[in-house]
Amino acid sequence: MKIATMRAVATGAALLLTLGALAGCSNGAENSGSNGGGGGSSGAADNNAQIGLLLPDSVTARYESADKPYFEAKVKELCAGCKVLYANADGDASKQQQQAESMLTQGVKVLVLDPFDGEAAAAIVAEAKAKSVPVISYDRLINSADLSYYISFDNVKVGELQATALVDKLKADGVKPGDGGILMANGSPTDNNASQFKEGAHKVIDASGYKVLAEFDTPGWEPAKAQDWVAGQLTQFKGEIKGVYAANDQVGGAAISAMKAAGVSPLPPVTGQDAELAGIQRILAGDQYMTVYKALKPEAEKAAELAISLTKGESPKGDVTVKTKGGAEIQSFLLTPVAVTADNIEDTVVKDGFYKASEICTADYKEACDKAGIK
Repeated sequence: MKIATMRAVATGAALLLTLGALAGCSNGAENSGSNGGGGGSSGAADNNAQIGLLLPDSVTARYESADKPYFEAKVKELCAGCKVLYANADGDASKQQQQAESMLTQGVKVLVLDPFDGEAAAAIVAEAKAKSVPVISYDRLINSADLSYYISFDNVKVGELQATALVDKLKADGVKPGDGGILMANGSPTDNNASQFKEGAHKVIDASGYKVLAEFDTPGWEPAKAQDWVAGQLTQFKGEIKGVYAANDQVGGAAISAMKAAGVSPLPPVTGQDAELAGIQRILAGDQYMTVYKALKPEAEKAAELAISLTKGESPKGDVTVKTKGGAEIQSFLLTPVAVTADNIEDTVVKDGFYKASEICTADYKEACDKAGIK
């Protein structure tokens, strides 16, 4: 599926997130510190503030390679004396709770929290509130009314983009609804985003006429578990699998590995998400059909900007409000995701500087890069 306006959309998202904060009020932000000024007024900067960054797992490459360094760099740019305390939960909600408690004990002024478990993480928000420490829910929404902000992407749209690309590809390949069906390898059941990806995907697939043969919520986003599940489905639905909805690139890669091990040829179209380098290269090689590019740099930088604002006692207003599962409305910033196929890699991830062409076009992929016009 070629999207002619991808570059404009991605650029617009980045511009949106670098706009100056509007005056307003957000949940819990008025308790953000002792340096003055709620209601959007600029207080004095706390040049020695500690800011906690808590990320959910180490199996997803983006957290260590993109989110963390982008966030740290922006904090340093905005506040040279501020310190980022970082921890990764390694897919363990209890470990993340302990990491947050440690940061609160060390006196962080703000927590930026990407929860491994959006329900369990509500306890972290409650403990932070008790210490008058605001919490920014980063990338995944925490089910708590006491959040100060939520920053992420339109996650239902992510699922819609994935499923639309898959359905359109099946139609273009002449696959009729009665010819077979789709496997759905979803994300982690503890990840609120994964439920939204699935929601968006089902909106499209359920209306397409193509049958969902089976679906699986991948525990902890672990590729090995997705691979084992897909391997089992290949035996059960031999010859019937015409497409695979995979919620992210690592799950997609796992599905592809299972099919290759079983001798499936040609491979059916497989979706992905996060525009990981390996995913982009699989797309060029023809193993994976598409991914979803999310501009991680503006997401991480906006989180850093909000964190610094909160250390000053400011209360920037979100662009929108998003409801938690419990119905609380949270001041939010949502970026626009972009579908990527071989047709627009050059116009998205390369032009945006997400990857250099030289990183993608190694010796094994040079011919495919030349064919796709990647320079």
